Amino acid sequence: MPSGDGALKRYVVVGGEAELALLLHIFPEGVEELDGAFAVYAEEPPLGFDVVEADDVPEGWEDRWRAFHHGATVGRFWVGPPWEEPPDETEAIVIDPGRAFGTGAHPTTRLCLEALLELERGSLLDVGCGSGVLSIAAALLGFAPVTGVDTDRAAVEATAANAAANGVAVETRVGDATTARLPDVDVTVANISLDAVNMLRPTSPVLVTSGYLVADRPSPVGYAHVRRFESDGWAADVHAREVQ
Repeated sequence: MPSGDGALKRYVVVGGEAELALLLHIFPEGVEELDGAFAVYAEEPPLGFDVVEADDVPEGWEDRWRAFHHGATVGRFWVGPPWEEPPDETEAIVIDPGRAFGTGAHPTTRLCLEALLELERGSLLDVGCGSGVLSIAAALLGFAPVTGVDTDRAAVEATAANAAANGVAVETRVGDATTARLPDVDVTVANISLDAVNMLRPTSPVLVTSGYLVADRPSPVGYAHVRRFESDGWAADVHAREVQ
């Protein structure tokens, strides 16, 4: 496997749906789908994948990078990058992804947002907040207070910056939600991997989970399944805490 040298490279890896799901979780800014393979742009090769090709990023990368990011309309919201205009009669959530995070157009993000639109408002914890789309949307919907947590400091900084740009209050913190005690809130939303979902120990009455394919079924401890949302082969689930 090639080793990274600090320069941006295009890594081609082989795999199927399971590998694509994991790549999209690691690289929410976008994954190129090739014939029997996938390409990602990074300074280091993705660990745990069969890298079959590594090339220097060609000229015009900035335009290709922007081409990954397009807005999406979910309910009353349009979520997208600052270089696109939102449709009329939508409430814009503008997310600048930089080269590290997505804008919220991935199906799992949209599915979580669909679930939030239907929930009773209250305090909310966004586990794996990434660029802050769900945290910002929750604040705009009237959830308060809203807290975003991520293991990646860059993600926490991106969430804080994007929340400020959209004029909402989101508390952010760096932490591992699979090992740390989570704050007591009314709703926890976790758009993360299936394994991480099953490791969570939230105390909130409502738990929204996503980040996995429709064939997967999360089993968070202490929760009963209430409803499922599906789109483009991906799923999100709403769970209610079981009475002890």
